[in-house]
Amino acid sequence: MLYIVIMNVTLIGMSGVGKSRIGLILAKRLNYRFIDVDRVIEEAHNRRLQDLVDCLGDAKFLELEENAVLALVAVADSVIASGGSSVYSERAMAFLKSASKVVFLDASLEEIRRRTPDFSGRGIVGLKAKGLERVFEERQPLYRRYADVIIDVAGLSDEAVVDRVIEAIC
Repeated sequence: MLYIVIMNVTLIGMSGVGKSRIGLILAKRLNYRFIDVDRVIEEAHNRRLQDLVDCLGDAKFLELEENAVLALVAVADSVIASGGSSVYSERAMAFLKSASKVVFLDASLEEIRRRTPDFSGRGIVGLKAKGLERVFEERQPLYRRYADVIIDVAGLSDEAVVDRVIEAIC
């Protein structure tokens, strides 16, 4: 029998790295609840992320995302897929680190492009102004700073990534 003392696990990483897919599998394996912050935001505002970013602009969207993360205060025994831009908020990340083990799902830019050829509708903060490469380079050090665990997902199946996450957090 597998017993884990950690109350929550938070997955961070670039859009397209697999936070939602891995999160669902991990939650099932741990018998945890799965919370996708992007879906929480979309459901609360009845709009797609891309529409919210386009309508509100990057700064206001980041504020919305931070508030969605901070609203998870009573969450326990959950796997949380954070929004890819959550790392821009020190408050959100301090909260996630205090409430969970933070796992960075890492992949090269080439791997992310291979997994997701079209990012235009994904609601990525900074994408229009900076382009994917610059957003990637800007976020990498932030993901590393906040991570308790780093898992390189390149070449691994979703199940293999989940196995590595479980090994790392136990």
